[in-house]
Amino acid sequence: MYSGGIFDIPGKESRLKELESKINDPALWNNPAEARSVTQESSRLRRVVENYKKLESNLQGLLELWPELSTEEQSGFQAELDQAADKLEELYHETLLSFPYAENAAIITIKPGAGGTEACDWAEMLFRMYRRFAERRGFSVEVVDVTPGAEAGIDYAQFIVRGENAYGMLLPEAGVHRLVRPSPFNSQGKRQTSFAGLEVMPEVDESVNVEIRPEDLRIDVMRAQGHGGQGVNTTDSAVRVVHLPTGLVVTCQTTRSQQKNKEMAMNVLRSRLFEIEYKKKQEELARLRGESRPIEWGSQIRSYVLDKQYVKDHRTGEMRFDPDQVLDGDLEDLVWAGLEWKAGRRQAVAAGDEE
Repeated sequence: MYSGGIFDIPGKESRLKELESKINDPALWNNPAEARSVTQESSRLRRVVENYKKLESNLQGLLELWPELSTEEQSGFQAELDQAADKLEELYHETLLSFPYAENAAIITIKPGAGGTEACDWAEMLFRMYRRFAERRGFSVEVVDVTPGAEAGIDYAQFIVRGENAYGMLLPEAGVHRLVRPSPFNSQGKRQTSFAGLEVMPEVDESVNVEIRPEDLRIDVMRAQGHGGQGVNTTDSAVRVVHLPTGLVVTCQTTRSQQKNKEMAMNVLRSRLFEIEYKKKQEELARLRGESRPIEWGSQIRSYVLDKQYVKDHRTGEMRFDPDQVLDGDLEDLVWAGLEWKAGRRQAVAAGDEE
């Protein structure tokens, strides 16, 4: 079997040697964040290399034996071949998740775009869609904050998805999502277009060096409201943390414990500050390479056209003709296509269906 191409086993083995050299350097362990990053990357690469070589060895043995087998005997190995194909696909998926923090939990923020009630309703539909996707994959969902819309839907939602490679799986979903449908809020059922934005960032913990000085914080406590439920609403348990230097505001009101809400809000704030610094570094590297970075907001990554019964991802060209299933969280093929696009292994087909 060829070990180059998308798997690039020689390249991974070379990188593993570099990482092992770093791991053996005592100076690495003076920086917990870097040590964690190095060991995680090393573990991820070693798993891919070892599994690939094991699969290669098994298939090589079968190929050598194959000419000596009768047709009936060959058919008896079909299950083994199918299993090998599944394992190869799993390995391929692992190569798509080989980027920083892919294994972390994902903090997701949903905000409606312009459009009032329609957009708020669309934001709530997306909120449900990603919670259903998480359930389908066996992930857990921890709601940080939800603000109801004035008439329907939600004006804001933030939640944390925890599970194997949660951030890696959800990162390609970040961007603007567009809904086209006959309006349920219009007596004439007029066709309406709505937008909502999805932000995805990795959750980081105290091991990642993010400086948060106590004097830079303003912490307010208040009465919880909205989706928290009556038990939450009767106490001053909601916490709002304001980071004065950046103006970042994080609110958490989903538990009865003021302390737990504060801890969750601080965790989200730490992740947001980390994301800001990480993006600055990436933008500086892109500038030094002479690259231009597109402005993502305002250019939809995916359209959900309900009256014509299709969903299209504008980056990958992936099409689905069962929008009800997609909105119920059946996103696997769209997500993997998005990861292929992010890895530069997939390009969108020519668009011509902009509704």
